[in-house]
Amino acid sequence: METLSRGEVFAQYGVELTRFAASLVGPIEAQDAVSEAMVRILWSKAWDRVDNQRAYLYQAVLSQAKMHHRAVSRRRVRETEAARVMAGISPPPDVDVWDALGRLSLQERAVVFLTYWEDLNEADVATRLGVSDRTVRRRLEKARSTLGRMLNV
Repeated sequence: METLSRGEVFAQYGVELTRFAASLVGPIEAQDAVSEAMVRILWSKAWDRVDNQRAYLYQAVLSQAKMHHRAVSRRRVRETEAARVMAGISPPPDVDVWDALGRLSLQERAVVFLTYWEDLNEADVATRLGVSDRTVRRRLEKARSTLGRMLNV
């Protein structure tokens, strides 16, 4: 695997990582997620020992997306509870496909995005994420099952 300098990494992978991040955190937050992940890992001492830089970058963006969602989830819980108390209203049910996709785990959503939006096969998804083909199959199967249940399909 070719090792790129720190300066070459963003030029090489920035666009695809931003598309990937958009599927995980949405298009508005995608660039921030990629930037934060890049800053965090490119200047760490571990970066110099990375064999598969592309997979490492995808994992870093996935990790950054997890942190983002934890923060958003905590905020939503606080805001929803405050709104209910103040207005006495319950939130509308989630029936939309996008809402269902948003309820998948980030790992499942990552596999769904790369499989269906990027049209990659299992081996390519596994390579991008730095996981095994079997892990990709399991996550995709679980995502399909979960979506089927949520959408009553």
